[in-house]
Amino acid sequence: MKKLYTLLTAVTLTASAFAQAPEKMSYQAVIRDAGNALVTSQALGIQISILQGGATGTAVYVETQTSTTNTNGLVSLEIGVGTVVSGNFTTINWGNDTYFIKTETDLTGGTSYNVTGISQLMSVPYALYAKTAGEKTYTIGLHPELGGYVFRISSDGKHGLVAETQDQSISEEWHESKNVINDPANHSIDGAKFMDWRLPTKFELNEIYLQNAAIGGFSTPYPDKYCSSMLYDLNETYVWVQRMGSGTQFTNIKTSNTHVRAVRAF
Repeated sequence: MKKLYTLLTAVTLTASAFAQAPEKMSYQAVIRDAGNALVTSQALGIQISILQGGATGTAVYVETQTSTTNTNGLVSLEIGVGTVVSGNFTTINWGNDTYFIKTETDLTGGTSYNVTGISQLMSVPYALYAKTAGEKTYTIGLHPELGGYVFRISSDGKHGLVAETQDQSISEEWHESKNVINDPANHSIDGAKFMDWRLPTKFELNEIYLQNAAIGGFSTPYPDKYCSSMLYDLNETYVWVQRMGSGTQFTNIKTSNTHVRAVRAF
């Protein structure tokens, strides 16, 4: 019985001649036998599957290749250039889920695959992620996959700002707001998936106020003060706040309690 040990995945990328996103990624594995001895200079037949969602997930792409281990038992492959069995490597949405690489190997160079190895892609190649992520556009509205409500959007719909759908604190002094925001327990189920939340600027708070009914969860009767990230004075005594009931913006001493509602960019 032979064993397949994965050493390194997705280590390099090769761009096309027209500077498009790479359509392949490099993969390396070491082959050892049951006694842990290297299988060297051996012809291999390999079937490679990209699994979505887990080690037993759905195979969204499958291809076959032939290769040969070197004198150190190392086999090097370029996933995406083999004989396609199913799926399309170029359309995998790398930002949509977790992915695993499954390799099935025939140590005689054929297609009787009886050696299996599975490893998770811990970091998706950036260029591949950007290629598929760049195809997604958004509109103003609730987007749980982004953590909340998109209240501001770029002209191409690919970037914008998201507001949490609940307050992170009923009332909190300004200097404690960062700690409140950084605690996932203070976020919604969708918001807790992200760690890049921050206080909104004065301008962003007003944008949120204009859509506060759609975003929801705000305290609009008095006290309805929400703190921004922006200090008012050089002495750092006052900060800008927003009333979600009236839309009024004014300065407030930063040791005074205010509501906290986080935002993030995408």
